[in-house]
Amino acid sequence: MKIHKGDSVIVLSGKDKGRRGEVVRALPKEGRIIVEGVHRVKRHQRTTQVRKRAGIIEKDLAVPVSIVALVCPKEHTPTRVGYRLAEGTKRRVCVRCGEGL
Repeated sequence: MKIHKGDSVIVLSGKDKGRRGEVVRALPKEGRIIVEGVHRVKRHQRTTQVRKRAGIIEKDLAVPVSIVALVCPKEHTPTRVGYRLAEGTKRRVCVRCGEGL
């Protein structure tokens, strides 16, 4: 998977189309990611030993990695990810401008 935790992404389709956010967690086996502020739902939760307060909480659910695109830090536009070998290490780069991600 070319998108990692901490990357800035934009949603390309669905009810949250156009929304930007940061990747909180990547789930490569499932092909999904959790993006902050995207696919937010309300859940009724009861009190547990971990969660002291009961009530309605909002949480972010996973979205397919195929509906998001990485945002280029230089141009601030959606881009694809390419790879380059530099000094013996494999680096992710923006396909549009060649800037490192």
